[in-house]
Amino acid sequence: MSKLQIISDKNKKSSKIKNLLLKKIKSSNFKKENLIIVIGGDGFMLQTLKKNKNSIKHFYGINSGNYGFLMNKFSSKDIIKNLSKANLVSISSLEMIVKNKNNLIKRSIAINEVSVLRQSRQAASLSIKQGSRQIIKKLVSDGVLVSTPAGSTAYNLSVHGPILSLHSKKLSISPISAFRPRRWKGKIVNDKSKIVITNLNPSKRPISAVADNLEVRNAKSIVIKTNNKIKFNLLYDKNRSLQKKIKIEQIRRETS
Repeated sequence: MSKLQIISDKNKKSSKIKNLLLKKIKSSNFKKENLIIVIGGDGFMLQTLKKNKNSIKHFYGINSGNYGFLMNKFSSKDIIKNLSKANLVSISSLEMIVKNKNNLIKRSIAINEVSVLRQSRQAASLSIKQGSRQIIKKLVSDGVLVSTPAGSTAYNLSVHGPILSLHSKKLSISPISAFRPRRWKGKIVNDKSKIVITNLNPSKRPISAVADNLEVRNAKSIVIKTNNKIKFNLLYDKNRSLQKKIKIEQIRRETS
């Protein structure tokens, strides 16, 4: 068994939290095997998870960024109690397989979403399939986004996509500034679906495909599916579970 690790982003706030945390751990003699404490924002957490994608360790995030949706709030007073009693949530990632204009294949995983974006001033012209079934023959837009439940309150929410419950076993396909058909609001599909997005005009309307924060430019086709072989074990404080955070965002949307 491996001992507790602390991974911290490189900024003053993260360093301050790390120093306080080390003192608390030392004074309480807290020990927990296979635990990685990640201090930073959502982006730093996503980066850390991807670097440890083959790990079976548990990740407890402490927010030192802005929103920190995937993170826990730091409490100097309660941190040892929170670490001891944290609840486990396992989430799967998406796998993105991109063929570019030179027919090179590039793969990446995404925990929040895969976004397909126009690469020039020209709107993207896309077809979207669910397996062999056509979802939309031609979408002219700034792009399209495929989101996991964990990522449905991130970029997906900003483009007015639906918020998915954590255990819904669904994925959201949401257009980004749809021009034609203007009223297409997207589709919710089963998380076992294979989603195929094809650029209908790669020479005039280039697109890029982005898995969370990794970009592949000049994409011709993008295949997106859930990768159940890679699971991430996240820990949350009892009163701030990921399910609860998603539920709060759903209520906010319904009442706003």
